[in-house]
Amino acid sequence: MTATELPGDRPFVLLATRAEDLPADEEYALFLRYTGLSPERLLRVRLERDPMPPLDLNEVSGILVGGSPFNASDPLEKKSAVQRRVEAEMAELVAEVVARDTPFLGACYGVGTLGTHLGAPIDATFAEPISVVDIRLTAAGRADALTTGLPEGFTAFVGHKEAISALPPQAELLASSPTCPVQMFRLGRNVYATQFHPELDLDGIVTRIHAYASYGYFGPDELDLTLAAVRRVPVTAPSRLLRTFVERYAR
Repeated sequence: MTATELPGDRPFVLLATRAEDLPADEEYALFLRYTGLSPERLLRVRLERDPMPPLDLNEVSGILVGGSPFNASDPLEKKSAVQRRVEAEMAELVAEVVARDTPFLGACYGVGTLGTHLGAPIDATFAEPISVVDIRLTAAGRADALTTGLPEGFTAFVGHKEAISALPPQAELLASSPTCPVQMFRLGRNVYATQFHPELDLDGIVTRIHAYASYGYFGPDELDLTLAAVRRVPVTAPSRLLRTFVERYAR
């Protein structure tokens, strides 16, 4: 199914927070590629630059959230004014999304935003360095409509300083890894978050490694080790989530 064959005409919205143009533009390009959407059907909002626009959830097919350099668990005094604004705007939107069960898929930063809404503990207990990890679907994940087509076990790119350390009972755990128990979960029927990055390919994560080399994801002498870690094994399966999401919810 090509982008022009998707049903309906209501766009999806990508909420992004990357300040650097190169990884921000590449992130958008990757979401376009793996969703199969045209730019007219995937509207990008750069929240690090502009306030959240009014979003009528009746007029969109769904919400996608990209990764972010923001950490929800940082002390308030360490958060910039931009981060505090973005978190307040995301909190308001997520509350409406969850209440209405609006289609939503948050990649990495989605765990922080949805986890905060749930009151889940978010800390460094299950942080993962930039690398490839082995993910396994739970029984609920194997039965979920969004993970249709994913193998029970697959590899994915990760890199995060925080994670949910205990998933509240109202959320359904869909995928896990040995180093991070909450890799994917669902709220209601249509609200999803992944800790791993379904939008990334090897070129995309290499771009981010270089762009965020000074952000504390790895030491100043660990660049080559980090590049080697993401080349450890191929990563091909996670992007299917994005295509399935738009095929399921386009209207």
